[in-house]
Formats: sequence, C-alpha cells, structure tokens
Amino acid sequence: MDKKVVLITGGSSGIGKSIGTYLTQKGFVVYGTTRNPENYPDFKEFELVQLDVKDVESIQRAVSYVISKESRLDVLINNAGVGITGPIEETPHEEILHVFDTNFHGPVHVMKAVLPQMRKQGSGAIINITSIAGYMGLPFRGFYSATKGALGLITEALRMETKDFGVTITNVAPGDFATNIASGRYHSPVIKGSAYEEKYGQTLKGIDEDVDSGGDPIQVAEAVYKIINQKKPKVHNPVGAFLQKFSLRLKKILPDKVYEKLLLNHYKL
Repeated sequence: MDKKVVLITGGSSGIGKSIGTYLTQKGFVVYGTTRNPENYPDFKEFELVQLDVKDVESIQRAVSYVISKESRLDVLINNAGVGITGPIEETPHEEILHVFDTNFHGPVHVMKAVLPQMRKQGSGAIINITSIAGYMGLPFRGFYSATKGALGLITEALRMETKDFGVTITNVAPGDFATNIASGRYHSPVIKGSAYEEKYGQTLKGIDEDVDSGGDPIQVAEAVYKIINQKKPKVHNPVGAFLQKFSLRLKKILPDKVYEKLLLNHYKL
C-alpha cells in the first residue's frame, strides 16, 4: 500500500511539529500548515503549506493542493490552536471571538474540507487535538476550556454521523507539555485594583510554570501514531502526567462540589 498522506494544521512548531517529524520518520507523507511558510526558510522536516484556520479559502486551497499532489488524503490532524487566559468578566470580546475562531470554528472548517475526499476514498482518519483542560472549566482559563470542550463534543457527534463512510474520528487531549504555547497565548492584563487582581495574577504565574515544566511533546506524537494504526480507536485519548489524567477519572466519580473544591485547592483559590 502507498504511504499514508497526513495533513497537520499548526505544523511549524510545538506539538504539531513533533507529530509531523515523528510520522515522517515512520514513513508517512506529511504536510504541515502554517499561516506564513516564508517565516521558516530552513524548515526541512516536511513540507509546510500556507493555511490560516480563520480563512476558509486558505483551508480549501491547502487541502486541494495536497490532494492534487498525492491524489488522496488519509489523515487530518487538527492541531492549530491558541491559548487564552483571563477572568471571564474582564476578557475582551474580540479575544473571545479570536480563540473560538481558531480553536473551534477553524478545525470544523478543516474537517468539512477533507471529508469529501475521505468519503470518496472510503477511508480516512481525523484526529482532533483538544486538551485535558477541555473536560473541565478551569479558573481563568474558561474560554480555552470552552473551545477545547466544544471540539471534543463535535468529535463525538461527527463520529456517529460519519460511521458508514470508513472514516474514524477521535481526539487526543494533551495535558501540559513543554512547547511555545505560552509565548503565543493571549493574557488578559492583570488590572490594578481589580477584584481579580491578586488571584488571577498568582494563577497566571502558575499556568506558565506548568507549561515550562511540562512533558516532552513526543508523547503526543506517539499517541497519534498509535491511533492511526488502530482500526477502532477510542473517542477520548488523554495524554499527560498521571495526575492530569487521573483528574479526569475523579471528575467522573466525585460530586461536582467536591471536584470544584479540589480545583480551588490546586489553584490556591
């Protein structure tokens, strides 16, 4: 069988780059995407294609380009995303729209673009990179949790809608990994005199420290590779430190108020 063709959004850095490099080493034909490929003149791991998940026309162009070159598209990895922090009351609305366009609407548009080809082939796999944060409403990360949670639910729905097409749809939910996400994350400013000043300020410091001390993103790449090779992958595939994955189990079994208290204690709120 010919090598499987993979398209990874947000493939120029972080988790996306790790996945693309790993799959290339495993013999896949990999295309990554970035908004500005010209910014990566020395990028040699795999081909980078221009794609902005907020621009539907650029999505269509990128997907058409890959299909025109390879005559097929076997795997979509919806990885492009941005972070956002801030009190819900104080987060600017334009930033809320931006994070939903990038983390939720964008991936949905990319799925819409690849599904006709996968139906035509009678095969394909879509892997949405969500987040462990998407399974719970985290303080001062509420909008990020909401976007990733929404993408996880769309994954569940789309699996059922496409079950007769030979397409598998699943998600991988990373915890904290050592990537450059913190540098691109939008932080609502800590407003002096705000009712949230002290607690948001200390939580913000802890969030960045968690990312800096996170695991190696190669773990996510290994999980993606495993899923691609499974005939019936699970819907939800958390990847991260033991305590992060264990927190998902606790959420299922503990009363809501008890779980909320655990989060409050963790964030020292």
